[in-house]
Amino acid sequence: MTLNASIRETLTGISTATLTTVLLKKGLRNVWLRGTKPLKPGQPRLVGHAFTLRFVPAREDLATPESWSSPTSTRAAIEAMPADCIAVVDAMGVTDAGIFGDILCARMKKRGVAALITDGVVRDVAGVLGTGLPVWCNGVAAPPSVAGLTFVSWQEPIACGGVAVFPDDVIVVDDDGAVLIPQALLADVVAIAAEQERLEGWIMREVEAGAVLPGLYPPNEENKARYEADKRR
Repeated sequence: MTLNASIRETLTGISTATLTTVLLKKGLRNVWLRGTKPLKPGQPRLVGHAFTLRFVPAREDLATPESWSSPTSTRAAIEAMPADCIAVVDAMGVTDAGIFGDILCARMKKRGVAALITDGVVRDVAGVLGTGLPVWCNGVAAPPSVAGLTFVSWQEPIACGGVAVFPDDVIVVDDDGAVLIPQALLADVVAIAAEQERLEGWIMREVEAGAVLPGLYPPNEENKARYEADKRR
């Protein structure tokens, strides 16, 4: 599935903080993927469809170095990733086994994957940073994935950071972490969030000019009218 260029451009200008507020108003509270922290400060805000991958706890007969050559492997999953997707990996919050290292991240970058997001950790951190692939994760660890995890599947529903993620849900990620927008709500959320971002920009300018917060944030009827008048100018 390809994300509409106009929607992508709009979402690139909307913070994840704004999106969580909009989704909260629509009744969705559990959309922020816990443990998804930028591996490198200053990574750009990115938008893309989720390409999901899932690990389960390690089992000694399955979680072996030989499993890396299996048809059901992270290597095979990477070759199925379309350009511009965001890889979202359910690592169950395990922080002592790195799910991906520099070689796998380099291949993802070569395939045009937009970013890697996981509630787990990565390894070979210097090499991963060197690939230029934007990564959001819960830290770094030297041991390989099979030290604590078994890879089982891709492109099926997962739980990442305590959030249910389905293939092709839309992910927006920035310095505050990753937020999920259900595909069915995308158009509505984009329209509301774009207006919310404009309103908050106006409120910030008012604050910088010395305005007090009561009646401004959130705006009362008088300030709503002032905002609408400013929009028409």
